[in-house]
Amino acid sequence: MTQLSTLPVPGRERLICALDVSSPSAARDLVDVLGESVAFYKVGLELFMAGGYFELIDWLVARGKRVFVDLKFFDVPETVRGAVRGLRGRGVSFATVHGNQAILEAAGREKGEVKILAVTVLTSLDRGDLDDLGFRCDVEQLVLSRARRALAAGCDGVISSGLEAPLIRAELGDRILVVTPGIRPVENRPDDDQKRTVDVAQAFANGADYIVVGRPIRQAADPRKAAEGIQATIGTLFAQ
Repeated sequence: MTQLSTLPVPGRERLICALDVSSPSAARDLVDVLGESVAFYKVGLELFMAGGYFELIDWLVARGKRVFVDLKFFDVPETVRGAVRGLRGRGVSFATVHGNQAILEAAGREKGEVKILAVTVLTSLDRGDLDDLGFRCDVEQLVLSRARRALAAGCDGVISSGLEAPLIRAELGDRILVVTPGIRPVENRPDDDQKRTVDVAQAFANGADYIVVGRPIRQAADPRKAAEGIQATIGTLFAQ
Protein backbone atom coordinates (compact mmCIF):
# COMPACT_ATOMS: atom_id res chain seq x y z
CA MET A 1 0.00 0.00 0.00
CA THR A 2 1.34 3.42 -0.95
CA GLN A 3 1.62 5.83 1.97
CA LEU A 4 2.68 9.11 0.37
CA SER A 5 3.43 11.90 2.79
CA THR A 6 0.75 14.53 3.28
CA LEU A 7 3.19 17.00 4.84
CA PRO A 8 2.61 20.46 3.31
CA VAL A 9 6.17 21.10 2.15
CA PRO A 10 7.51 22.19 -1.25
CA GLY A 11 8.38 19.08 -3.22
CA ARG A 12 11.95 20.16 -3.93
CA GLU A 13 12.64 20.42 -0.19
CA ARG A 14 11.90 16.72 0.27
CA LEU A 15 15.39 15.92 -1.06
CA ILE A 16 18.13 16.48 1.53
CA CYS A 17 21.64 16.25 0.11
CA ALA A 18 24.27 14.93 2.53
CA LEU A 19 27.36 17.14 2.53
CA ASP A 20 29.57 14.28 3.69
CA VAL A 21 32.79 15.84 2.40
CA SER A 22 36.13 16.55 4.04
CA SER A 23 36.13 20.34 4.31
CA PRO A 24 33.86 23.40 4.27
CA SER A 25 35.45 24.52 1.01
CA ALA A 26 34.57 21.19 -0.62
CA ALA A 27 31.03 21.56 0.75
CA ARG A 28 30.69 25.07 -0.70
CA ASP A 29 32.01 23.87 -4.05
CA LEU A 30 29.41 21.09 -4.16
CA VAL A 31 26.59 23.46 -3.20
CA ASP A 32 27.68 25.81 -5.99
CA VAL A 33 27.71 22.94 -8.48
CA LEU A 34 24.24 21.78 -7.42
CA GLY A 35 22.77 25.27 -7.60
CA GLU A 36 18.98 25.29 -7.47
CA SER A 37 18.71 21.51 -7.82
CA VAL A 38 18.98 21.13 -4.02
CA ALA A 39 17.31 23.30 -1.38
CA PHE A 40 18.08 21.29 1.78
CA TYR A 41 21.47 20.07 3.07
CA LYS A 42 22.62 17.71 5.81
CA VAL A 43 25.79 18.80 7.59
CA GLY A 44 27.32 16.00 9.63
CA LEU A 45 30.15 14.87 11.84
CA GLU A 46 32.95 14.86 9.26
CA LEU A 47 32.43 18.55 8.55
CA PHE A 48 32.07 19.31 12.25
CA MET A 49 35.54 17.89 12.85
CA ALA A 50 36.99 19.82 9.89
CA GLY A 51 36.39 23.21 11.52
CA GLY A 52 34.27 26.11 10.32
CA TYR A 53 31.05 24.18 10.96
CA PHE A 54 28.84 27.04 12.08
CA GLU A 55 30.29 29.37 9.48
CA LEU A 56 29.21 26.84 6.85
CA ILE A 57 25.71 26.68 8.35
CA ASP A 58 25.49 30.48 8.25
CA TRP A 59 26.69 30.45 4.62
CA LEU A 60 24.01 27.95 3.65
CA VAL A 61 21.25 29.81 5.46
CA ALA A 62 22.32 33.10 3.85
CA ARG A 63 21.79 31.43 0.47
CA GLY A 64 18.25 30.40 1.34
CA LYS A 65 19.10 26.74 1.97
CA ARG A 66 17.53 24.67 4.71
CA VAL A 67 19.98 22.95 7.07
CA PHE A 68 19.88 19.61 8.86
CA VAL A 69 22.48 19.31 11.65
CA ASP A 70 23.27 15.61 11.85
CA LEU A 71 25.52 15.25 14.91
CA LYS A 72 23.43 12.59 16.72
CA PHE A 73 23.75 14.21 20.14
CA PHE A 74 24.31 11.45 22.70
CA ASP A 75 25.42 12.49 26.18
CA VAL A 76 23.98 13.15 29.61
CA PRO A 77 20.63 14.95 29.27
CA GLU A 78 21.87 18.33 30.53
CA THR A 79 24.70 18.34 27.99
CA VAL A 80 22.34 17.42 25.16
CA ARG A 81 19.93 20.13 26.29
CA GLY A 82 22.73 22.70 26.08
CA ALA A 83 23.84 21.46 22.68
CA VAL A 84 20.31 21.72 21.27
CA ARG A 85 19.93 25.19 22.78
CA GLY A 86 23.07 26.24 20.91
CA LEU A 87 21.35 25.53 17.57
CA ARG A 88 18.43 27.85 18.19
CA GLY A 89 18.31 31.12 16.26
CA ARG A 90 20.72 29.89 13.57
CA GLY A 91 18.21 28.96 10.89
CA VAL A 92 18.66 25.22 11.49
CA SER A 93 15.62 23.14 10.52
CA PHE A 94 16.47 19.65 11.84
CA ALA A 95 18.89 18.11 14.35
CA THR A 96 19.45 14.49 15.33
CA VAL A 97 19.54 13.07 18.84
CA HIS A 98 20.29 9.54 20.01
CA GLY A 99 19.89 7.85 23.36
CA ASN A 100 17.44 7.03 26.12
CA GLN A 101 14.18 8.68 27.07
CA ALA A 102 15.75 11.29 29.34
CA ILE A 103 18.09 12.41 26.55
CA LEU A 104 15.24 12.67 24.04
CA GLU A 105 13.08 14.56 26.53
CA ALA A 106 15.88 17.04 27.26
CA ALA A 107 16.24 17.75 23.54
CA GLY A 108 12.48 18.04 23.13
CA ARG A 109 12.20 20.60 25.93
CA GLU A 110 14.94 22.82 24.53
CA LYS A 111 14.31 22.56 20.78
CA GLY A 112 12.58 25.87 20.12
CA GLU A 113 12.14 26.19 16.37
CA VAL A 114 14.53 23.30 15.61
CA LYS A 115 12.78 20.02 14.81
CA ILE A 116 14.36 17.13 16.69
CA LEU A 117 14.78 13.80 14.92
CA ALA A 118 15.52 10.69 16.98
CA VAL A 119 17.73 8.02 15.48
CA THR A 120 16.02 4.62 15.37
CA VAL A 121 18.44 2.09 13.82
CA LEU A 122 21.25 3.21 11.54
CA THR A 123 20.81 2.08 7.95
CA SER A 124 24.38 0.75 8.07
CA LEU A 125 23.30 -1.92 10.59
CA ASP A 126 21.73 -5.27 9.81
CA ARG A 127 20.51 -8.19 11.92
CA GLY A 128 24.02 -9.44 12.57
CA ASP A 129 25.17 -6.02 13.78
CA LEU A 130 22.23 -5.77 16.17
CA ASP A 131 23.07 -9.21 17.56
CA ASP A 132 26.62 -7.99 18.19
CA LEU A 133 25.22 -4.97 20.05
CA GLY A 134 23.04 -7.16 22.25
CA PHE A 135 19.62 -6.42 20.73
CA ARG A 136 17.57 -9.61 20.62
CA CYS A 137 14.41 -8.14 19.12
CA ASP A 138 13.66 -7.76 15.43
CA VAL A 139 14.86 -4.61 13.67
CA GLU A 140 11.23 -3.68 12.99
CA GLN A 141 10.28 -3.97 16.67
CA LEU A 142 13.25 -1.86 17.74
CA VAL A 143 12.53 0.88 15.20
CA LEU A 144 8.85 1.06 16.11
CA SER A 145 9.62 1.13 19.83
CA ARG A 146 12.07 3.97 19.37
CA ALA A 147 9.63 5.90 17.18
CA ARG A 148 6.93 5.63 19.84
CA ARG A 149 9.33 6.77 22.55
CA ALA A 150 10.58 9.67 20.44
CA LEU A 151 7.06 10.98 19.92
CA ALA A 152 6.26 10.63 23.62
CA ALA A 153 9.47 12.52 24.49
CA GLY A 154 8.52 15.56 22.43
CA CYS A 155 10.64 14.84 19.38
CA ASP A 156 9.25 15.82 15.98
CA GLY A 157 10.36 12.84 13.97
CA VAL A 158 12.73 9.96 13.43
CA ILE A 159 15.49 8.83 11.15
CA SER A 160 14.30 5.52 9.72
CA SER A 161 15.15 3.21 6.89
CA GLY A 162 12.51 3.09 4.19
CA LEU A 163 12.09 -0.58 5.02
CA GLU A 164 10.60 0.26 8.44
CA ALA A 165 8.81 3.48 7.48
CA PRO A 166 5.50 1.70 6.69
CA LEU A 167 5.33 0.34 10.24
CA ILE A 168 5.82 3.81 11.69
CA ARG A 169 3.18 5.29 9.42
CA ALA A 170 0.71 2.50 10.17
CA GLU A 171 0.93 3.07 13.92
CA LEU A 172 1.76 6.76 14.32
CA GLY A 173 0.28 8.21 11.14
CA ASP A 174 1.13 11.83 10.36
CA ARG A 175 1.97 12.73 13.96
CA ILE A 176 5.67 12.11 13.32
CA LEU A 177 8.15 13.12 10.63
CA VAL A 178 9.96 10.29 8.87
CA VAL A 179 13.35 11.10 7.32
CA THR A 180 14.86 8.24 5.35
CA PRO A 181 18.60 7.92 4.58
CA GLY A 182 20.34 5.10 2.75
CA ILE A 183 18.75 5.90 -0.59
CA ARG A 184 20.25 3.97 -3.47
CA PRO A 185 19.04 4.22 -7.07
CA VAL A 186 20.33 0.75 -7.92
CA GLU A 187 21.30 -2.40 -6.05
CA ASN A 188 24.03 -1.83 -3.46
CA ARG A 189 27.65 -2.52 -4.31
CA PRO A 190 29.34 -5.13 -2.07
CA ASP A 191 31.61 -2.43 -0.57
CA ASP A 192 28.75 -0.07 0.32
CA ASP A 193 28.38 0.45 4.09
CA GLN A 194 24.64 1.07 3.77
CA LYS A 195 22.80 -2.22 4.21
CA ARG A 196 19.08 -1.48 4.66
CA THR A 197 18.33 0.62 1.60
CA VAL A 198 15.49 1.54 -0.75
CA ASP A 199 15.25 3.65 -3.89
CA VAL A 200 13.68 7.09 -4.13
CA ALA A 201 10.20 6.03 -5.23
CA GLN A 202 9.98 3.21 -2.68
CA ALA A 203 11.07 5.46 0.19
CA PHE A 204 8.22 7.87 -0.48
CA ALA A 205 5.72 5.12 -1.23
CA ASN A 206 6.59 3.66 2.18
CA GLY A 207 5.79 6.93 3.94
CA ALA A 208 8.98 9.04 4.08
CA ASP A 209 8.49 12.79 4.35
CA TYR A 210 12.10 13.50 3.35
CA ILE A 211 14.95 11.47 1.93
CA VAL A 212 18.68 11.94 2.51
CA VAL A 213 20.90 11.24 -0.48
CA GLY A 214 24.67 11.49 -0.44
CA ARG A 215 26.94 9.36 -2.59
CA PRO A 216 24.51 8.86 -5.51
CA ILE A 217 24.66 12.64 -5.99
CA ARG A 218 28.23 13.45 -4.91
CA GLN A 219 29.85 10.61 -6.85
CA ALA A 220 27.81 11.06 -10.02
CA ALA A 221 29.59 12.16 -13.18
CA ASP A 222 27.22 15.13 -13.18
CA PRO A 223 26.00 15.77 -9.60
CA ARG A 224 23.49 18.43 -10.63
CA LYS A 225 21.96 16.14 -13.23
CA ALA A 226 21.73 13.35 -10.64
CA ALA A 227 19.97 15.67 -8.18
CA GLU A 228 17.58 16.92 -10.85
CA GLY A 229 16.76 13.32 -11.73
CA ILE A 230 15.77 12.67 -8.13
CA GLN A 231 13.74 15.89 -8.06
CA ALA A 232 11.93 14.78 -11.21
CA THR A 233 10.94 11.51 -9.54
CA ILE A 234 9.72 13.40 -6.47
CA GLY A 235 7.78 15.80 -8.65
CA THR A 236 6.06 12.92 -10.41
CA LEU A 237 5.16 11.18 -7.16
CA PHE A 238 3.65 14.21 -5.51
CA ALA A 239 1.87 15.48 -8.61
CA GLN A 240 -0.49 12.51 -8.41
